[in-house]
Amino acid sequence: MNDYLDQVEAAANDSRFYYLALAGSLVIPDICGALESKDGGATGDRYKTWFDTHVAPRNVSYFTRKPYLTGEDCYRFRCSFLHQGRTQHPKSGYTRILFIEPGPNPIIGHMNIVNDALNIDVRLFCTEMVDSARQWLTGVVGTEPYETNLNAFVRRYPNGLAPYIGGMPVIS
Repeated sequence: MNDYLDQVEAAANDSRFYYLALAGSLVIPDICGALESKDGGATGDRYKTWFDTHVAPRNVSYFTRKPYLTGEDCYRFRCSFLHQGRTQHPKSGYTRILFIEPGPNPIIGHMNIVNDALNIDVRLFCTEMVDSARQWLTGVVGTEPYETNLNAFVRRYPNGLAPYIGGMPVIS
């Protein structure tokens, strides 16, 4: 799990591969929700619950005392982005979500609304998703069903995976 989170973080910070970082970040609630479930499966409800518990509280509006991005809105965005390559969802609370790339301008636009679009700093969003997962991990490592589900989790094998392939890195 940490290898996956490291790669999402590197895509957002070191490589500046923001599409990949965003896609990798958007599946973190799916992965975490599945890893802590008895059947090891991902569902929309698990995604939303995990996001609302672990990520949404990081970005609560000072004025409304509600998160800018809920599990429901993030799940809708995730579906639009990953399945249609879009930043709009017809049932979203926002017309669109704009992910702002860092640049020479020192102003950070993160979790604010302009007209009816939610602006999010892409690096901060990815960092918050990764940090939320790392915090969550501290509470589930060594527990069931996490440990059982982790055995089936994708991982990198630097020297291959016997008896299939040896001597070269494999992801399986």
